[in-house]
This record gives sequence, C-alpha cells and structure tokens, in this order.
Amino acid sequence: MSHFSSFCDALAKAELDAAILTSSVSQRYLSNFLYHDGYLLVVGKKGYLITDFRYEEAARAKASPELEVLCPDCGMLVCIAGLLSEAGARRVAIEESSLSVSALERMKKTLTDFELCSGASEILSELRTCKNADELAVIDRAQRITDAAFSHILKALTPSMTEIDVALELEFFMRRSGADGIAFNTIAVSGSASSLPHGTPRPCKLERGFLTMDFGASVDGYCADMTRTVVLGRADEDMKHLYNTVLRAQTAAIEAASEGCSCFGLDKIARDIIEGAGYKNRFGHSLGHGVGMHVHEEPRLSPKTAPEKKLCRGHVVTVEPGIYLAGKYGCRIEDMIAIDNSGNLINFTKSPKELTELF
Repeated sequence: MSHFSSFCDALAKAELDAAILTSSVSQRYLSNFLYHDGYLLVVGKKGYLITDFRYEEAARAKASPELEVLCPDCGMLVCIAGLLSEAGARRVAIEESSLSVSALERMKKTLTDFELCSGASEILSELRTCKNADELAVIDRAQRITDAAFSHILKALTPSMTEIDVALELEFFMRRSGADGIAFNTIAVSGSASSLPHGTPRPCKLERGFLTMDFGASVDGYCADMTRTVVLGRADEDMKHLYNTVLRAQTAAIEAASEGCSCFGLDKIARDIIEGAGYKNRFGHSLGHGVGMHVHEEPRLSPKTAPEKKLCRGHVVTVEPGIYLAGKYGCRIEDMIAIDNSGNLINFTKSPKELTELF
C-alpha cells in the first residue's frame, strides 16, 4: 500500500474528512515530489498537489499519479475551499506540530466554513515510524555514502586543518558521492570541545585528544546518522578506558536489539554499563532516536520512554551512547540499526569502531 493510501485510511479512521499538509517533508512523503511553496490537500481518497508556475512542470513529471497537480489563478486557499465544499468536507486536519500561527490565521480567514482540527502531524508521524523495504533501501544508500565519507576523512585529516575544515570536507565528499545534501549540521569537535555533545565546529586548528564527528548524508529525502570518535595523537589510559566503555555499552545494546524488545530497556543496558564503569551522570542524552525523512523521529530509546514501547518491524533507530567530561573531553559512537520487514536486525553502519590514533 502506498504512503498516500495509508494516510487516506488513517484519516478516515480518525473521522477526519480531509487534510491540508504544509510541511515539505509531509508533502514529499505523500507525493514523492519536493517543493517549498504550496499545499497538499487530501479529501477522502483524492489528493491534490497545489502549487504555482515555478513547480508546475516538475510536479507533473515527477509527482505520484495518485495526486492531481493544480496551479490555480484564484489563490491556493480559495482553490482549497472550493475543493472542500465540492466534496462536502467538514472536519479538516492540519499539521499541528509544524504550522505557524500566521499560516493558521491565513487559513482561518479563507476556510471559514470548515472545522480545522489537529491530527495530521500525529497520523503522519505514526506512519513514518515504520519504513517499508524501499525506504530501508534508500536509508542504506544514504549510510553507504556516510561510511565512505568517514573512510575519506581518515585519509584527509592533517594537523593543520580546523574543525570547520573537517566538517566541510565531510559534507563536500558526501555531496560529491551522490547525496542530495546533509541530513543535519555536521559536528566536528576536538580536544576540550569534544565534551560538548552537539558542539559547533570552530575556526581553529584541531586540538590533540578526541575528535568527535557526527554527520550524515541525505538521499531522496531520507537521512543517515553516524558518529565516530578518533584520537589525534596518542590516547592515555584514562582515554582508552572511557572510549572502550562507550564501545562496550554500544555493542551490548546493539546485541540486545530485536523485534519486540523494550526501547527503555535498550537505553538501560547501555546506561548501566557506563554508570558501572564510574561515569555516573556523564551520559546525559538518550541512547538513540528514530531516523527517516527527519533525522529525529519516533521511536526514542530513552529512560523517559514508556516501558511498553517496543521495537517493531520497520523501525530505524540510532544507538549512540556517549561519555562527556566537562571541560576535558568526550566520546560518542553511533550506528544506525533497523528491524527489517522480516523481523531481522540490520546494522546499516559499516565503519570500524576500534580505537583509532592519528598523527
């Protein structure tokens, strides 16, 4: 069943007559076409991609045949009002998690005859959580490019590079290798800055010590996400102990991952190992998160996740424990795994994880 058909069925189940989708991610998910100005209207079993002249030719060539492409002269919201009236729709879902207040006010001024309801964001989030075989294949392609970028950067790194140089080299390599873009802003932080889980690359030469790189390619709208930490120079015994603790925690969590396992439980496996090694309160984020068209999706591998939340077929999640010693250094290791549609565990990430010392 297509994404569009599944969304139509979910709308009907929620007793919603129609939906107006405004985010480019949701529009692409249902139409297979990326555009940034317009609406996607779903009414019953019908879909309309509503845009303007700039996207018309490309939309007619590339968008799913399940949707009719419209470029109205009367104004997009006026066109939507007419289509809703014609179909007898009353309850219309909006994307409550991404629609701005000003955009909602514009809708209310034109769509006065309809009840605008929240619900579209929740439905789409639930649908996007479980990937089909085609989506898993695209994510695998994105990760292949990301793995290749890591192999490249290990050869390209020099002591004279800045953190910004490292980030740009990774990004350029991924684009040159076939990525549509980057899945998120690349992290490359060294030395004392490696204690910042989401530190920003600095315009200064690489510091000796840990270098943490968190990056990912985007392919056909789907994201990859991985982190590797290497050592610039030589690791002392404390650094080796910290690194190997993170690796041991990650390995144990991945080995425990399977269809039906607890998301909360996987986080606890990794957290218990880290805290048991003497790093209590030094692993301050969750073990992982879902990945898809957004780099952060459901489900979450977190101590805050309900114990009954399980990994299911089609779930793609990161496994990324870390230890961060403020003002000193930090380390994170991240793979991206999935439960495929046969219930098997996949690890998309092939890059090596043994402690690597450079320079």
